[in-house]
Amino acid sequence: MVEGSCHCGKVKIEVDTAPDEVTDCSCSICRRTGALWAYYSPKQVRVTEAIPGHTYTWNKHWILFHRCADCGCITHWTANGNPNPDRMGVNIRLMAPAVLAAARVRHHDGASAGGFTH
Repeated sequence: MVEGSCHCGKVKIEVDTAPDEVTDCSCSICRRTGALWAYYSPKQVRVTEAIPGHTYTWNKHWILFHRCADCGCITHWTANGNPNPDRMGVNIRLMAPAVLAAARVRHHDGASAGGFTH
């Protein structure tokens, strides 16, 4: 099990296993937040919030971005009518630096709806 939290610690996330790879997406929101995404089935993730968080969605509204209501850290995203409902993203930057260091980072050209660049 791998654990992480937002800056203030009011949102905690546990995942069953550390990711082998994470995605660095260049879409408008990911570029601005700096999130790096590890993908899991919702059954593999446990989110605990000490206070209710906030969500944000835009465009096709397929993804709900979740953030801590106190410190504002983007913590994860969940499917919202997404064509792939059995997948969610966890911001791996919430985990210990060693977790990210052990994962391969793939760059996704989300800004132009392209694929992975490497």
